[in-house]
Amino acid sequence: MIDFNYYAPTEVVFGKESEEQVASLVRKYGGSKVLVHYGGGSARRSGLLDKILGLLEKDGIEYVTLGGVVPNPRLSKVHEGIELCRMEKVDFILAVGGGSVIDSAKAIGYGVFYNGEVWDIYMGRYTPVECLPIATVLTIPAAGSEMSESSVITNEDGDIKVGYSNDISRPKFAIMNPERTFTLPDFQTSAGVTDMIMHIMERYFSHDDDMTLTDAVAESIMCTMMDCIYEVLKDPENYRYRAQIMWGGSLAHNGLTGCGLTGDWATHQLGHELSGLFDATHGAALAAVWPSWARYVYKNNVSRFVRFAVNVLGVTNDYSDPEGTALRGIEAMEDFYSSIGMPINIEELIGREITDDEIKEMVRKCSRGDTVPQGKFKVLKADDIEAIYRMAR
Repeated sequence: MIDFNYYAPTEVVFGKESEEQVASLVRKYGGSKVLVHYGGGSARRSGLLDKILGLLEKDGIEYVTLGGVVPNPRLSKVHEGIELCRMEKVDFILAVGGGSVIDSAKAIGYGVFYNGEVWDIYMGRYTPVECLPIATVLTIPAAGSEMSESSVITNEDGDIKVGYSNDISRPKFAIMNPERTFTLPDFQTSAGVTDMIMHIMERYFSHDDDMTLTDAVAESIMCTMMDCIYEVLKDPENYRYRAQIMWGGSLAHNGLTGCGLTGDWATHQLGHELSGLFDATHGAALAAVWPSWARYVYKNNVSRFVRFAVNVLGVTNDYSDPEGTALRGIEAMEDFYSSIGMPINIEELIGREITDDEIKEMVRKCSRGDTVPQGKFKVLKADDIEAIYRMAR
């Protein structure tokens, strides 16, 4: 077990009609001029956006709006938001949407106080010390950005998708009403649950194997998410199971399931390149590459994969053949992905065979020209990354 700090300062307001508290919460955390940041037309069509704006108006809170955030949020929209916040003297950002909107809000929050190019922050050239206060009304449970310190932005110049983490961007509050997720399409629901589970797996596949309580919490959340996704796909308006999924997304990425462990995060880096190059849905990209990553690295700690197979996927433990048990667990995970409509290779993800040139381009970006290795479970250099992409093709 490694030493750790656990920091989760976000106030969670969970339940039916929880958005009714938005104005009082903005006031509580010092907001007086708010940027209401959102995505496409769904926030407006559902009536949620108009409700939020009406509640702010009723409480006398000034606001400006900026919509148009897309999946794999774009740097150009961040630039637009920074300019708007400075011009309007915004002192608070309220993200109404899912992970893409929240990540965009965080990047805007950093950029308002930085006189340079905000992309410097994501490329590691500048460490911000200030961020506008961020809060969220969550509509898509998946990324866990509503309680995390992380954000991921795509730079259209080169289709580069990069993440950055800093505690100063953790949202002040997160409003979560599971009823707002009833109309999510099946694919988006499945991709969201895949992202949640992968957030846990990135922490779970570690060489630190003496954090029994953290492991048990992680396994419980993964099993619960797997059970709930089947129920929600059968009955999209089942409040009980939608609520478990919504809360599970937050617990998966607020640091709880990584306490005492050294996380890996290679699958996320590999998946980011797929999303950046092909504009693929994040959760689906992770599902497409994880089985190949797992088969490439499992021998580095077979017992960890055996535990995952047995405790999470219900595989019978063949004590005489631990490698066989580990591989059956990977197969069982593939079966789970397929059963909820997720791809298990790149061809299924993008609808065609990937080319050699495309693989080489992703390897170059993922490894920063073979200067930045990825992963901790097994440290991956450019040749390793290429081998995994080829296994996954």
